[in-house]
Amino acid sequence: MSYSLGLVSVSFREHSPAEILAAMKAAGLTHIEWGSDIHAPADDVQKLNEIVRLQQEFGIVCCAYGTYFRLGVTPIDELTRYISAAKMLGTSILRLWCGNKNSQDYSPEEKADLFEQCRRAAKIAEQFDVTLCMECHNNTCTNTKESSLELMQAVDSQNFKMYWQPNQHRSNEENLRAAALLAPFTEHLHVFNWKGNAQGGTDMFPLADGAHIWREYLGCFDKDKTLLLEFMPDGKIETLPREAAALFDITGAER
Repeated sequence: MSYSLGLVSVSFREHSPAEILAAMKAAGLTHIEWGSDIHAPADDVQKLNEIVRLQQEFGIVCCAYGTYFRLGVTPIDELTRYISAAKMLGTSILRLWCGNKNSQDYSPEEKADLFEQCRRAAKIAEQFDVTLCMECHNNTCTNTKESSLELMQAVDSQNFKMYWQPNQHRSNEENLRAAALLAPFTEHLHVFNWKGNAQGGTDMFPLADGAHIWREYLGCFDKDKTLLLEFMPDGKIETLPREAAALFDITGAER
């Protein structure tokens, strides 16, 4: 297997794109997913052009555009401006969220409407030759492996896919089942080592502590993948070299 290793820019919202790219280069990471909320707003052409220049300077590739477009919530007509921004950054993959509540909270009528919106989005993606990827995220319609598979089968488009990440509130065994089920539809993976706690929150640990289970997760995917570190256990950019080193160790990738 050959992996592309990188970072999600929202890991460091308080840092500039230049600071993030410099830290990535020092850590040996080569791919980035830019977030549309802070670093790469879809309508800010000046910021987008500056990011393109910085990517060339640091030798970093944009592998995805992390939007906060919510299918079924954000007007579908706004999708094309996010697609334009993604192409400016040099990527054809956009990360979207599907809906604004867990799958089990949708009525049959609401789900049918949401899925129709997804099919419309997939048609737009086909027209512009991009891929829209849904995130496995709580409080969206892709919060479970079953609901994610149902969506993928309902839309049935090569331009409508998934990201995958473990759910911190589920067991390793359940996450392995989810990875295996969704692997055929998965483009990129978000990488972290989190565990849900008794208070319903999340505790964040060094990636190295979860190396064994992450090797098992990766075994579920039979194609080369882009693996993107998402957030540091302590939130500090100074911790990136350590977390990147753990990712290199888990994958056996060469720097």
